[in-house]
Amino acid sequence: MKTARTIAALLLALCLLAALAGCGSAGDDADGASAPVPEKEDAAESARETDAEDKAEASAPTPGESGEGQPAGESPSEPAASGGATLVVVFSATGTTRGVAEKIAEIEDADLYEILPAEPYTSDDLNWNDKNSRTTIEMHDPDARPAIGSEEVTLDGYRTVYIGYPIWWGDAPRILSTFVEAHDFDGITVIPFCTSGSSGIGRSGKNLAEQAGNGNWLEGKRFPGGVTEEELRSWIATLK
Repeated sequence: MKTARTIAALLLALCLLAALAGCGSAGDDADGASAPVPEKEDAAESARETDAEDKAEASAPTPGESGEGQPAGESPSEPAASGGATLVVVFSATGTTRGVAEKIAEIEDADLYEILPAEPYTSDDLNWNDKNSRTTIEMHDPDARPAIGSEEVTLDGYRTVYIGYPIWWGDAPRILSTFVEAHDFDGITVIPFCTSGSSGIGRSGKNLAEQAGNGNWLEGKRFPGGVTEEELRSWIATLK
């Protein structure tokens, strides 16, 4: 009898152990025992995305290749290609005069050509308080002729040429002298304009006309950097 009871107890114990084992297995599945599988899939997906980003970055243009991201006043200059009736020529060391020139070009439906120096001007070069700065030395030397680094432009086919520049020491920057002496303005109406905080255009336009040697040079005008398109339209209307 004891043996039978012992066997029965053992069988009961085995049944309880089997039931507990089944509950433990079900609990593991519910708590996400399969979680490592999605982690591997996420890693693979991340690798594919990274590879795609690397390829896109490798094929994207670097700043400047498409003309984007250029600092003000340093945009690549292009020679006039359309041979239209009007051309706007501008030199702008900081971008202020260029902004005015762009408005004039839009109003006149004109081509735009920017004079870029072969050696760009730095902020130290533009320090008029420094008697040894590059621009101070140039402007005190009437024979200074800074080299132009932008592509050559032809004036053939143009009947009107606007020439814009900032006022430095009461005159046009010497690089404008480099430009006008290198071109023939015969048969062309030339309209100088300048930007400055307070100084007028003075004799700068007349000086350039004398250096050019030919062309029909009109009276120039000074504008503040923030001149509006309406103000420019009113001025241009008086030239007609």
